[in-house]
Amino acid sequence: MRLVLYYLILLGSSYVISTYGPHQRAQMTGDILLGGLFPIHFGVASKDQDLAARPESSQCVRFNFRGFRWLQAMIFAIDEINNSSTLLPNITLGYRIFDTCNTVSKALEATLSFVAQNKIDSLNLDEFCNCTDHIPATIAVVGAAGSAVSTAVANLLGLFYIPQISYASSSRLLSNKNQYKSFMRTIPTDEYQATAMADIIEFFQWNWVIAVASDDDYGRPGVEKFEKEMEERDICIHLNELISQYFEDHEIQALADRIENSTAKVIVVFASGPDIEPLIKEMVRRNITDRIWLASEAWSSSSLIAKPEYLDVVAGTIGFALKAGHIPGFREFLQQVQPKKDSHNEFVREFWEETFNCYLEDSPRLQESENGSTSFRPLCTGEEDITSVETPYLDYTHLRISYNVYVAVYSIAQALQDILTCTPGQGLFANNSCADIKKMEAWQVLKQLRHLNYTNSMGEKMHFDENADLAANYTLINWHRSAEDGSVVFEEVGYYNMHAKRGGKLFIDNTKILWNGFSSEVPFSNCSEDCEPGTRKGIIDSMPTCCFECTECSDGEYSYHKDASVCTKCPNNSWSNGNHTFCFLKEIEFLSWTEPFGIALAICAVLGVVLTAFVMGVFVRFRNTPIVKATNRELSYVLLFSLICCFSSSLIFIGQPQDWMCRLRQPAFGISFVLCISCILVKTNRVLLVFEAKIPTSLHRKWWGLNLQFLLVFLCTFVQVMICVVWLYNAPPSSYMNHDIDEIIFITCNEGSVMALGFLIGYTCLLAAICFFFAFKSRKLPENFTEAKFITFSMLIFFIVWISFIPAYFSTYGKFVSAVEAIAILASSFGMLACIFFNKVYIILFKPSRNTIEEVRCSTAAHAFKVAAKATLKHNTAARKKSSSIGGSSSSTPSSSISLKTNGNDCDATSGKHRPRVSFGSGTVTLSLSFEESRRSSLM
Repeated sequence: MRLVLYYLILLGSSYVISTYGPHQRAQMTGDILLGGLFPIHFGVASKDQDLAARPESSQCVRFNFRGFRWLQAMIFAIDEINNSSTLLPNITLGYRIFDTCNTVSKALEATLSFVAQNKIDSLNLDEFCNCTDHIPATIAVVGAAGSAVSTAVANLLGLFYIPQISYASSSRLLSNKNQYKSFMRTIPTDEYQATAMADIIEFFQWNWVIAVASDDDYGRPGVEKFEKEMEERDICIHLNELISQYFEDHEIQALADRIENSTAKVIVVFASGPDIEPLIKEMVRRNITDRIWLASEAWSSSSLIAKPEYLDVVAGTIGFALKAGHIPGFREFLQQVQPKKDSHNEFVREFWEETFNCYLEDSPRLQESENGSTSFRPLCTGEEDITSVETPYLDYTHLRISYNVYVAVYSIAQALQDILTCTPGQGLFANNSCADIKKMEAWQVLKQLRHLNYTNSMGEKMHFDENADLAANYTLINWHRSAEDGSVVFEEVGYYNMHAKRGGKLFIDNTKILWNGFSSEVPFSNCSEDCEPGTRKGIIDSMPTCCFECTECSDGEYSYHKDASVCTKCPNNSWSNGNHTFCFLKEIEFLSWTEPFGIALAICAVLGVVLTAFVMGVFVRFRNTPIVKATNRELSYVLLFSLICCFSSSLIFIGQPQDWMCRLRQPAFGISFVLCISCILVKTNRVLLVFEAKIPTSLHRKWWGLNLQFLLVFLCTFVQVMICVVWLYNAPPSSYMNHDIDEIIFITCNEGSVMALGFLIGYTCLLAAICFFFAFKSRKLPENFTEAKFITFSMLIFFIVWISFIPAYFSTYGKFVSAVEAIAILASSFGMLACIFFNKVYIILFKPSRNTIEEVRCSTAAHAFKVAAKATLKHNTAARKKSSSIGGSSSSTPSSSISLKTNGNDCDATSGKHRPRVSFGSGTVTLSLSFEESRRSSLM
C-alpha cells in the first residue's frame, strides 16, 4: 500500500512539476512561500467524458467576486508584512494562489503542487528524479473555503504536516485532530452554529421546520448536529433534505414540490451559495414567497443569492454572519486593482472582463468569442474606473471572510516571527531548541502555530484552542430590500456569543427584523395552532410530538401560558378557575358560629341547657314533694347535671376546630351521655327490684342504698372514662384541613381512631339497651315512681337517633360531620329531658293535686292489688284444672270473675287507708294494705 502511495505521489509530482500546478494562478516569489486556495469560480462546466480522447481539465465557470476579494485580502496582508519593519524584517514572503473552483478535484490538483515542493525526500523519491530543483518550499497553506474541499486538502497536507489554515470551512468534523493533523481555521465550527440555529427557532417559538443541507462534509455534519439540538428542544423537522449544485432539474423540482406542500414555513439551510442557488431559482419561478429562510454562514451573505431578482423569495432571511473586522487600507487596495499593474495575479484579467462585461486585448476569451463559442462582448482597455460600477468585490462594509483570511496570514507570519526571535534553550523543539528560519520545515511552523498566542494590530487576543479552532462569535443579519435601488441590505439584528452562559448567548432585536421583507409580525411555523392558556397539548396518534390537539386542563389544574405541555396542579390550598388559567385560594369552611346553621345549633344547645337548669330549679324548689322524692331526687340531680353537660358538649362541635377542641368534644359527649344513661339505668333497676320483691326486706334497702347507687353510676362512667383515656393516649384526635373537596377547604377533626369512636358510642348504646330493657320491664309499675313508658320512649328516641347517626356520619363530609353529631347529641338529649322530666314538671307546676302522698299511696296500692289478683287468679286456675282432672268431666265448675275497683270512692282520705275490693265469683273479699312510714320513705 505504501508503495502504491509512492507511485501516486511520483506521478502527481511529475505532472505538477512540469506545469507548476494549474496554469491560472496568482504568484510572487519570496524567501518563504505561502500557498493559497480560493474559490475564484463557483464551479466547473459539466462535461461528459467519454474517454474517446485524452481527458481535458474541466473548465471553471461563473466568476466569484467575493472569492476574488478574499484572494486580494491574502495578497494585501502579505504586502503589509513585507513592508513592515518589525514583523519578519529582512524576510520576504511569497505566495502561490490557486483557484479551487469550489470543487475537490481542482483543489487537489493545486494541492499536489504544494506537496511536490515539500518533503519529497521523505518519500525517498530522489532516486527517481530531482523533484525539488528550482521550486521554493511552501511552508503553509491558507484555504480552502468549502468544508468538503478543505477536508480533501487536509487529508493530503496532513500526510506531510504542512499547516493549513482555513478561513471559511466550519464543518465540525475538521476538529478531529487525529484525522486532520495539520488543519486549523479562523472561523467558528458548525458545532456552535447548529446550536445557535436551534436557539433562534426556540426563541421565535417555532416547532415545525424544514432542514436542507448540502450533500457534502459541510452540510451533513451540520444538519446532524442540528437534528440533535432540535430533539433536545422537542422541535420537529418535517422535511430533512440534501441538495447539491449538481442536482438534475427533476430532482430540484421534486424538492421544491415537497417544500411547497409542507405546512412548515421556516427553512433551515446548511449549504453554500452554489448548492442552494438551484433551489432558490425554482422557488422564484414558482413565486413561493411565504417561507422564512434561516441561512448558515456559508451563504448568509452570498452574492450568488443576495440578488434583487431573488428578493421576493429570500427577503426576510435570518443569517449567521461571522464577526466583521476592520482592515485599514484595504479599501484603497481593492480600488487600485488593474490588469496592467497586477501582472503577477492572473485572475485580475478575468475579474476585469466580468466586472465591465468586456474582453481585454489578447484575451483567450476574445478568440473564443470570435469563434462563436461565447457571447459577444466589447473590448476594454484595462484602465476603466472600478469605482464606477456596482460589484460585490468592493463591498467592504462588512469584511468577514476577508478578515478571516487577513487573520490567517498574520497568524502564519507571527509564528514565523516567533521562530525568528526564538532564544536558544527556550524553544518548542527537542531540548528546548529553536528552528532555523533559513532551513525551516513545514512541521516546525505547525508546531509554532499550535502554541501561537499574540495580540494583533486591532488589539485582539489571537490563539488556537485544543482543536486548532479560533474563538469567535456570530452576528445575526436580516435581509432587507433597499428603498433606493432595490438591492439586498444586510441589517444586523443581533448576535450569538457562544462563550456566554446559557440564556445569555442569544440576543435579537425584534424591532429591526422585517419578515418576508415588509412584515414586523413573527411568522407562524407550527404543526398545530397554539394551545391557549387553560389547555395543554394532547398527543395525536401516529403524529410527531409537535403535532397535537389542545385538551382542557382538568379541574384543580391550570396553565397560564400558551402551548403548555402539561397542566400544573394547583397547590392544596387553591383551586383552578373556570377557564383553568390560574388558581384562586379555596374558601375555608367549618361549622361557624356566625352561619345560620351554627347559630341554630347553638340556640338549641343553649335552650337545652336553660330548660334543664329550669327543671333542676323546679326539682330543687319542690324537693320535698312526693313526686320528687319518688323519682329518687339525688340521682335526678345527677341526671339533670349530666343533661346540662350533654347539651353543653354540642357547643364544642361549633367553631373552627382546634386540636384541644377535637380532643375534648368526643370524650365530653361520651362521658356526659354515659353519666346520664347510667343514672336512668340505676334508678329504674332499683325500683323494679324493690317492687318485684315479694316482701321488701332490710337486705333490699341495704343493697339499694344511696351510696351503692352512686357507686354503680361511677363504675359505669369510669369505664367510658378509661375508653377516652386510652383513645387520647394512643391516637389523639387533631384538627386538619380536608382538601378533597373542590374549591373548599374543610377544617375538620381527624378522630385519630374510628375504632375508638366506635367503642365510645357502642358502650353508650350498650348501656342504653340495658336501660331500655329494664324500662320496658317496669312499664306497669306506678308511674309516679319510674315513668317507665316515658323512659322507654326516650331510649327508643336515643336508639333511632344514634342508629341513624352511623350512616349519616360516614356519608357526610366537611363541616356537616360535626353538624350531624351535634344534631344527634341535641336530639337524644332533648328526648331524654322531655320524656323523663317534662311530665313531672307539668304535674308539679300545673297539677299540684296529683303531687300528694295520698296519690302516691293510691297508685302504689293499686299496683299491689294488681299483683295479688294476678297471683290469686293464677292459683285458682291451677286448682280448678287439678280438680277437673280428678272429678271427671261430668262435674261443673261455676264461672268466676275478678274485679278491681280503685276509684276515688274507695280511698278514705280522712283515715288514710285504702280498701280496694276484689271479687271472686259471687263473693267479695276486702283486703287492706298499710305501709309504714319508714317503708314509704325507703321507696321514696
